[in-house]
Amino acid sequence: MPVPPPRASAAEREALHGELAALCAIRSPSGHERACADHVARVLRGLGLTVDEDDAGARIGGDAGNLLCRIPGTAAGDPTGQAVLLCAHLDTVPVAAEIRPVRDEQWWTDGLGGVLGADNKATVAALLVLAARLVREPIPLTVELLLTVQEEPQLQGAQAFDPRRLQASCGYVIDHPSPLGGIVVGAPGHVRFDARFHGRPAHAGIAPEDGRSAILAAARAVAALPHGRLDGGATVNVGQIAGGVDPEPGPVPAAPVTNVVPAHARVIGEVRGPDRDTLQATVDAVEAILHDAAHDPLGPVDLDLTLETRFQPYRHRASTLPVRHATAALERLGLTPRPFADGGASDANVLNAAGLPTVNLAGGNERAHQPGERISVAALEATLDLLLALVDEHVRTAEAGSATVADAAAPAGAADALGGGSAAPRPSG
Repeated sequence: MPVPPPRASAAEREALHGELAALCAIRSPSGHERACADHVARVLRGLGLTVDEDDAGARIGGDAGNLLCRIPGTAAGDPTGQAVLLCAHLDTVPVAAEIRPVRDEQWWTDGLGGVLGADNKATVAALLVLAARLVREPIPLTVELLLTVQEEPQLQGAQAFDPRRLQASCGYVIDHPSPLGGIVVGAPGHVRFDARFHGRPAHAGIAPEDGRSAILAAARAVAALPHGRLDGGATVNVGQIAGGVDPEPGPVPAAPVTNVVPAHARVIGEVRGPDRDTLQATVDAVEAILHDAAHDPLGPVDLDLTLETRFQPYRHRASTLPVRHATAALERLGLTPRPFADGGASDANVLNAAGLPTVNLAGGNERAHQPGERISVAALEATLDLLLALVDEHVRTAEAGSATVADAAAPAGAADALGGGSAAPRPSG
């Protein structure tokens, strides 16, 4: 019989709801997190904690940096010298001009019908209440809180963070919009491709044979590229195609030029792969198709191709420390652990690539990134209980003298074994 975990008090649950309302009312789309970061820092500093902000905002074009708050344990760390990291992000997808968080007996929603921002402010709110508990009731374990910016646009804030600042031996992100119990033990890597085709202009009516159509070459490429989910678990998507006399994508002009063979076209897309080998093989195939389309004998054009790795894939075995502790914490809460490989990404991808074993856990929010986004009162309160149980699991294990990392985090290779489960969709990252 599992030992009952600590749970939030009635006062902490009310504080949790108050924090969610305050946070969601603050507009913080990616790159504009200043007001939200100030609120979070003010709450944590009001508890007597130190909050450090890095220069990520200036480096990636935002108005705020990542926040790091360390809550020292009673022994300046747990008995084994370890610490644990809890991570959430401050930004949201674009939202309406105003957000009015409202709560009924079952749900939190935006009263104006827009995006609430529970992704990821439900976790941020729970972390603030957790911090108050740890200050009031210190534990042997050092707990680090990392609040990142610009997570939604390909995890830019986490990638700008210096992981050498962390003391933690493993980490947890709670940022998956699915029922509580989910453990993301595998997530894909991501490569963005930007293909710019450069042809030769000519009068389309008088001398079309003198031109080389960049749009035609781009169309050949898009038609030949694989799309959607492929064998082996990779995905390919073309997100934008544009062309004409202007080399940059943009709105169609009021009077589009049709009498010139287009000299410019651009195709922007992404490749995702569940492991490094699959990702690289798919990128190689996409690159070959783009070059073949540009060099077609019937209308060759020049091609400038940029391939940018946005984040690396990861996979964890069931024996990895954060997977073990997450599983135990969920079971102690009476929830069924559901390990699965996901098609999206989170800050866990970046932390794992830096060598810190980290899992992304489900937070129970629904309809993420769309009008009508919501989180249930029960899921929000369970998120706080989950954080309390995770911390307690680390303390109990450390006190037993057995907190060792079974598998160091590393980018996923083709032969890595997952902890089980099947793929689940994620609308962000």
